[in-house]
Amino acid sequence: MTDLERLIIVNAIQQLKARYFRTLDSKDWSAYEAVFAPDLVADMRDASGQRDESQLIRGAAVYVANLAPVLQEVTTVHHGHSPEIEVLSPSEATGVWAMEDKLWAGEDSRLPFRYLHGYGHYHERYRLWQGEWRISEIRLSRLRVESS
Repeated sequence: MTDLERLIIVNAIQQLKARYFRTLDSKDWSAYEAVFAPDLVADMRDASGQRDESQLIRGAAVYVANLAPVLQEVTTVHHGHSPEIEVLSPSEATGVWAMEDKLWAGEDSRLPFRYLHGYGHYHERYRLWQGEWRISEIRLSRLRVESS
């Protein structure tokens, strides 16, 4: 693989992750689901700062169907920074992204907080699926969570 081919893949994955953040925060659930491979493995067990074994989910449709009602009325802002992307082959790559998120939950929210500010890393695996890069595995590890 040439350096140019590698750079093209890295750019495509950066665009993919940008869509991930935008569609999540704008609550565009169909577009959000489209950033994932259908057989996604989503490991959000440590996403809230307290381990929750129920947050290991298999399947993009299931993951989004569980997440959408929880976040629909929550204002969210997600930022990703400093990507470390390793191209493994023309159809597979891995990445780690530093992240920061803020969530403001309304009084009617079933979330156990009204405000959350988190810092951590997304650990991901990407796969070329039907000609497009998709996230096939995602895990969020937290360094710090502030909530009230």
